[in-house]
Parts: sequence; structure tokens; C-alpha cells
Amino acid sequence: MPLLERGAVARTFATPAFAGMTFYEVRARSVVNRVPDGSHVPFRWTINPYRGCSHACVYCFARKTHEYLDLDSGEDFDRRVVVKVNAAECARADLAAPRLRGEHVAMGTNVDCYQRAEGRYRLMPGIIAALADAGNPFSILTKGTLILRDLPRLAEAAARVPVSTAVSGGVLDRDLARLLEPGTPAPRRRLEACARLNDAGIGCSVLLGPVLPYLTDSPAQLDAAVRAAAEAGATSVTAIPLHLRPGARAWFQRWLREHRPDLVVPYARLYRGGSYTPRAYQDRIAAQVRDLAARHGVGTRPRPRIAPPPPEPRQLTLL
Repeated sequence: MPLLERGAVARTFATPAFAGMTFYEVRARSVVNRVPDGSHVPFRWTINPYRGCSHACVYCFARKTHEYLDLDSGEDFDRRVVVKVNAAECARADLAAPRLRGEHVAMGTNVDCYQRAEGRYRLMPGIIAALADAGNPFSILTKGTLILRDLPRLAEAAARVPVSTAVSGGVLDRDLARLLEPGTPAPRRRLEACARLNDAGIGCSVLLGPVLPYLTDSPAQLDAAVRAAAEAGATSVTAIPLHLRPGARAWFQRWLREHRPDLVVPYARLYRGGSYTPRAYQDRIAAQVRDLAARHGVGTRPRPRIAPPPPEPRQLTLL
């Protein structure tokens, strides 16, 4: 069913940052979602206040989800963003359920919660407050530097519950990043955000995601990426080779044909078995990054300790 038939309000904004974009404002019934069984991730719950993403990463695995909204997984995913305007209110209600007490909640696992739209809609401050008030540990993965806007709120939350963050950036070359991730902040700005989060005592790791075969996976490129993460004080570095699920696969293949036609055949061979690179490739990349992290001292820099919040003032009863 089209979004407008579901009660969505379509909005456009006359600012350069939102040129060519449409935002569909919806009121969600729930925003805390359970991860499907068999997903092999270290958490069971996620919050995604947006669907679609202006980062426009050509390889994004979440593209297929836009087809469930009768939108396409290409330009519609990049330019037609669903905004759950009551996300903070829903999160507070969802987190009150007994089954969620004390459970870890992950954000940024589907689309980026600090994409450009967050600068206007400001959904994350209320979500962070709801998680802290409910006593739920949480993590945030982002390619956006907008997370720094909420640094004071994250510090307040981290004094009450475990909080971790991660920035995603496997492409250090600015020109290549502009082709692959045209709506994201520059790679070095993301690493600067990682450094600022760590300096503030909010543990921030780096996800080399994705590592793109033939584009960002040479020994020299991996070494440069891990060294940059170490310099930013990253608590850890994890590499995830590119996977091309339905929706993303066709969009990425189109990008290859336009920008790197010499890689069309090598990619077809590498991914002939499905959405993922062969296990031997995954293991080799993981081993290289693990060795580089040890060599560059990733995770060895001490972080400031966040002080607990002051106790509530005692209330005196006058007799």
C-alpha cells in the first residue's frame, strides 16, 4: 500500500541540503524491533527512527526494505525517507515492557539514525533519554558526524547505562568515498568524530564496513585505515567485507558499470556463490585487520572515566 494511503504526510524543504528529497512523516505504533532469529548479531533489539537514507551508499544492504513500501531500492531509497515522528514517544512506551528491561538496544543497524534528516527532526535526543531512563544499555553505529550534537546527552546516558558507539568508514580516499557514499561526511571527519567521542569517554570503535574487493582491500589500504582508526583512539576495529543482497546488488552493479567497468567480471566471479564473498576471502581480511590492529595499538589508549550523576537532593518533610 502506498505511504500516503497509510496516513503519511509528505513534506519537502526548500533548502540545498534537502534538494530533491521527500520526507514521509508517519506515526509509528512501535519502534523497538526484535532481531530475527538466526541473524548472528550480539543484540536482540533495534530502533530505527528512519527508513531510507540520504547517505545514498550504493552498496547499502537495507535498500531492499524500501520495496515493502512500494518504493524502489535505488533512487527512492536515497531520496524518499520515512520519518517516524513519534519515535521517542514510542520508544518510551516500548521500553516499559517487562521483556525489554535491561536489554541492549542497537541503533544504526539498518539505516543511519544520524543521517541528514536528523538535523531537522531531532528524534535521537528523545530516544537516548528514553533508553537511559529505562535502564537499557545501547549502541549507535553511524556514518554521520551529527552524533556530536548529542555528545552531552550521550555522556549523561553513559553515566547511567553502558553506552557504546561506532563510526563506519572503510573508504579513506575522499574521491572514491564521494562516488560510493555521496551523502556522507568526508571519511576524515568521521574519524575526527570518533576521536571526540573517545576523548569524552564515550567508547567509539571503527567499522571498516564494507571492505570492497579490488577497491579498498589492498594491504596498503587496510594498513592506512587501521592506522587512522588507532590515531582516532578507536576502542576496536572490525572489518566486514562487502555483501550484496537483493536490491543492493543491482544498484551496485549499475555503479560498477558506470564507474569501474573493468571490475564487472571480477565481481561476478567473486560473488557467483551468492550475496557474500567466499569464506577464504573473509578470513583473510579478518586476519589482516586483526594483525594490523595489534601492530598499531588499537584499543590501548586509556579513555576518560565518566563520572556518575550526582544523587538526587533529599526532600525534607516539614512536620
